[in-house]
Amino acid sequence: MRLLKLIWDFRGPAGAQTAVHHEKHLKEFAFAKALTTQITGVEDISELHSIAYLVVQEDEMRPVRDALKPHRGQVYTEN
Repeated sequence: MRLLKLIWDFRGPAGAQTAVHHEKHLKEFAFAKALTTQITGVEDISELHSIAYLVVQEDEMRPVRDALKPHRGQVYTEN
């Protein structure tokens, strides 16, 4: 099953702290909904742009997307 990375963008001077806070809610959601994967994370793209993300299996994507309204998504590849 393919894994998808749902992404939320946070910009500005407080973007990094907002992304960290948002990740806490993503972890809570993944646990509460018993999602197959419990992968979340935060990445700093630049000084003024950070992202929070949640990785889901492709068959779980639509209900999660509809509930959480991510800004974008991409195929997840482990580094």
